[in-house]
Order: sequence, then C-alpha cells, then structure tokens
Amino acid sequence: MQIRLTTLHAIAAGTVTLLFRRWERPRVLVGGTQRTPVGVLEFTAVDPVDAGDLTPDDAEAAGFADLDALRAAQVGENQLYRVAVRLAGPDPRVALRAKARLSATARAEIAERLARLDRASKRGPWTAAVLDLIAGNPGVRAPDLAAGLGLETLPFKRDVRKLKELGLTESLEVGYRLSPRGRAWLRTKRLN
Repeated sequence: MQIRLTTLHAIAAGTVTLLFRRWERPRVLVGGTQRTPVGVLEFTAVDPVDAGDLTPDDAEAAGFADLDALRAAQVGENQLYRVAVRLAGPDPRVALRAKARLSATARAEIAERLARLDRASKRGPWTAAVLDLIAGNPGVRAPDLAAGLGLETLPFKRDVRKLKELGLTESLEVGYRLSPRGRAWLRTKRLN
C-alpha cells in the first residue's frame, strides 16, 4: 500500500492510527505487515465502511483536520475501507545492512543466496552485474540503471528488492546504493 512519508512518520509517532482506502477488495490483511522507511507496519483491522458513517474520531485518527476534510479525500467508486495500522517495530533489514563485517558463515550464506537467485533467473546470472552497477552508480534513477542492463524498470526493481532482502542494497530518495554489508560483500568477492 502506498503511504505518504508524512503519514508514515505520524504512524510511527502514534498520532495516525487509521488509513482509509477505496479498493475493489482489500489489498492488505489483518495481521499483515508492510516494511516502510519508518519501520514495519502491522494492519490490525480492515473493515468496509460507508463514507456517511465516518466520524470525527475517524478523521482525527487518520490525521485529518476535521470530518469534512476526511470525507472530501474519499472520492472514488470502489468500496471504502477503514484500515487500522500501528508501528510493529524496526525493519530488520536496517540492522542487517549495517553489518560491515562479514563472518565466514555470513559470506557463505550470501554466496549461496545469490547463487540461488542466479540459478532461478530465466535470463541467467544477474546478481553480480546489478551489485556492480549500483556500486558504480549510487543515486541513479532505476529506469536509467535498468536501461544500462537492457532491462525494463519493473523487473530491475524486483531484482534490487531481492538484494535488499539480503541487506546488500538500500533505497535512496532517488536510486539505490550498496549498504555497508553490500560493500563488504563486494570487497570479499574482489579479494577472492
């Protein structure tokens, strides 16, 4: 679910506890989580609601100035859903990517996971090329990086997310960079 950064900060501060979305069907589940720049969010309730049943308490919990402002923001034809949300904790990838010292076990685990990603790819090995590209081009837009590899943007972004799961890359306001863990991994590979 797309959530504005200002809203994410308000969720982290506890001042926003509800989100409202118009969907054909719910796109998040109760108990589901989403990693965000402020940490992991948990969805604690997802309920259909009629715009006419919204209350001043809903407006306050969603960070709106008043009920009229909340109602004005709920345009669209799809079902309106009230989504209760809370900050569940920090994104575990943040601590992982900060680890600049790699043990032999960590190096072996990274090597195996990257090899598995390369084996599963229909286009062949890609992880080393993407890591090298990001290392040499921090902060460059994803479409530009993708074009450099002859890829469409969305498949490229999916690949980068896989590397992010391993703590090797991190997103910037524009583009990506290697994390300390990613830089350590590349140093290790260059020494071997």
